Amino acid sequence: MDTKGIILKPEFEKAIMDLGFSEFTEIQEKCIPLIQQGKDVIGLSYTGSGKTAAFGFPALEKVVHQKGIQLLVLVPTRELCNQVAKELRKFTKYKKTEIVQVYGGISINPQIDDLRHADVVVGTPGRILDHLARRTLNVDHVKILVLDEADKMFEIGFIDDLKKIISKVPKNSQKLLFSATMPHEIMEIVKNYMNNPERVKMQSYVDKNKLMQHYYDVDRHNKFSLLVHVIKTDLRGLVLVFCATRRTVDIINKNLNRQDIRSLGLHGGITQNRRKQIMEAFRDGKLDVLVASDVAARGLDIKNVNLIINYDLPKTSREYVHRIGRTARAGEEGKVVSLLSSDDYDNFTKILEDRSLLIHKMKLPDFKRVEFILPQRHRSSFHRNFSRERRRY
Repeated sequence: MDTKGIILKPEFEKAIMDLGFSEFTEIQEKCIPLIQQGKDVIGLSYTGSGKTAAFGFPALEKVVHQKGIQLLVLVPTRELCNQVAKELRKFTKYKKTEIVQVYGGISINPQIDDLRHADVVVGTPGRILDHLARRTLNVDHVKILVLDEADKMFEIGFIDDLKKIISKVPKNSQKLLFSATMPHEIMEIVKNYMNNPERVKMQSYVDKNKLMQHYYDVDRHNKFSLLVHVIKTDLRGLVLVFCATRRTVDIINKNLNRQDIRSLGLHGGITQNRRKQIMEAFRDGKLDVLVASDVAARGLDIKNVNLIINYDLPKTSREYVHRIGRTARAGEEGKVVSLLSSDDYDNFTKILEDRSLLIHKMKLPDFKRVEFILPQRHRSSFHRNFSRERRRY
């Protein structure tokens, strides 16, 4: 392995070899030495850049078993909580470390029991605060606090929760913040709670030379038919379809199944066990298409995604970039196709304000019109603007 001068403790070097690392990624190469030196770090990185290993290995080196909770990782969603905890357990294969994940939507009692023996906690802000209020989580011994996907935590309303949690950990604790963007709220956290942080910035979100970005302008009544055509024409690997709301995810998924496309839907209204089953099926190649909302898909490291389809356009260029960052990684080619109807024009105009995005208009292909079935109660409102329903993806 090309270590690029990075030296980890032997038990972690062994874990790295087992995981098949060939070399450190850019974010890992830059962050690991700084974290080992005890510096606060701001890492500007995208999903899939390897940031969990970038903070995980050097932070876990400092954790001593049975000395209280020494590493606290805050994440925006249950999915990312599960994913990060799973990765950290892989990293500590040869070092006894109790890693506990805590998030809402499930019983708190097993978490209370697990926290009594935890060395590391990965959790969502709401449930972390719940444990702090119950005094079932002691953060007096925290050496390192990590805010992972900080911009998303601010975006979905966790800013006050984060401030409360940060105020509870020791002031001299090392603080690591990872985010794809740096909105004003993050700068406030940096100014008030971090100690002369080192800033590490990735070169780009994706390899734009290998990422084709296209869009079709299509009548909304033909939008689903075009979606089916694009999927069946370009099904070379995994396909990720983004929709604006839970309702749309469910309806599109059911209609894709009727077209004999192996598809499942993922959104915030699905139980945690079901989410795990869906993600395992997608990663194991038992699915061709995952239909997802932004929040449900955020933080999921899904490999081998060759095609991303925006059935609904996001509101901002930032969210668009988050979506497309799931393909064209590590030298692989990727493709993004956006399906525009009249409801998407305003959002598309906002996306194009980012002049670095080169999205090419494509001529509509000849495609077969297929049946699109709406549940009775949705028929009158399905194709309207979804802004009122974006409050919970």
